[in-house]
Amino acid sequence: MALHRLFQLSSVLRSAVSLTLRRNIGISAVLFNRAKEIDPVQKLFLDKIRDYSNKSKAAGGIVDAGPAYQKNVNEEITKLQRLYGGGDLNKFPDFKFSEPKFDEGAK
Repeated sequence: MALHRLFQLSSVLRSAVSLTLRRNIGISAVLFNRAKEIDPVQKLFLDKIRDYSNKSKAAGGIVDAGPAYQKNVNEEITKLQRLYGGGDLNKFPDFKFSEPKFDEGAK
């Protein structure tokens, strides 16, 4: 009976240790992957994103936007102003709601 209890206890301990080791190995695998060099496709992708970000900051907007792009943007803004009654499309509209006037009825 004592031997049976010892085997049960050892299996519980073994499963707890196994679970702890799996968790630690999983966490350390993530940390080791960060330490290693990223794969070439990811590196190329990140380099292109950084390059585009730098170009965008230097250009102050869309990268490689020519006069045709600006013409299309201006045409679309004109259409929207015509459809929605003009105004500044870059500013959030101010809503002003007046309080309703209720007439007191005869009691």
